[in-house]
Amino acid sequence: MSSSRSIEIIPRRNTERGHADHGWLKTFHTFSFANYHDSEHESFGSLRVLNEDRVAPRTGFGTHSHREYEIFSYVISGALEHQDSMNNTEVLSRGALQMTSTGTGISHSEKAHGSEEAHFCQIWASPRPGEGRGKPAYFTRHFIDEDKRNQFRLIIAPSNSSQVSLDREAEGPAPIRSQLRAYASLLDPGISLVHTFHPSLSPERRKAYIHVVQKSGYNPGYAKGVRLRVGAQVEGPIIELREGDGSYLLVGKDAELKVENAGEGAVEFLLFDME
Repeated sequence: MSSSRSIEIIPRRNTERGHADHGWLKTFHTFSFANYHDSEHESFGSLRVLNEDRVAPRTGFGTHSHREYEIFSYVISGALEHQDSMNNTEVLSRGALQMTSTGTGISHSEKAHGSEEAHFCQIWASPRPGEGRGKPAYFTRHFIDEDKRNQFRLIIAPSNSSQVSLDREAEGPAPIRSQLRAYASLLDPGISLVHTFHPSLSPERRKAYIHVVQKSGYNPGYAKGVRLRVGAQVEGPIIELREGDGSYLLVGKDAELKVENAGEGAVEFLLFDME
């Protein structure tokens, strides 16, 4: 890295992601998951799973169990029906975020509710050391499109920070037992934004990951649709991402991220910032 204000950008193209069409489920895997394994893409910082799922109407994931991971889902379209062993039952629509600290163990099911396909991103993060076996907890938040339009909207923040409420339902970001912040954005054509990373105590380059949502339909081929340019503020956007593309970001101590919508349609993307 040439400067503390620079960002090393390593694209993760849509065609490189693991993917599978099971009929009832069409899915992409940024990192190794289920039958997809790539030793070069196992995790990144505390980010362990980034799946983009499309579940057919009235089907879904039956009851199954998790433990010792922080798991959250970001609903893009349709409605997702959730039930779990903590007696939580609800239907989540576009803009909803559900966060589960699985801790010592929970069981849950996730299904497409109603007559429409449910499209959502499912994300797993590793907990902070010593916090993997805490009491399970569940949280929901909701962000309308205007909350995310032309800004980096914080949707997940560390549970030990002042940015979160530990109430099951509340305004603002959901708490996570990990040093990870997640942002959602809906960027209009011609708009650019600059993101200042949260201060980190680590002397190493911080890690971040950006993912462009594939909104125009399941496409395991060459990425199409919207165009998002990304780069360090000091250098300007230098890499172009399209639907389904992502990038690993190795961030200098004083670097800021600049994004720019260079296409004709609104870009929906997620940014994961890890201390």
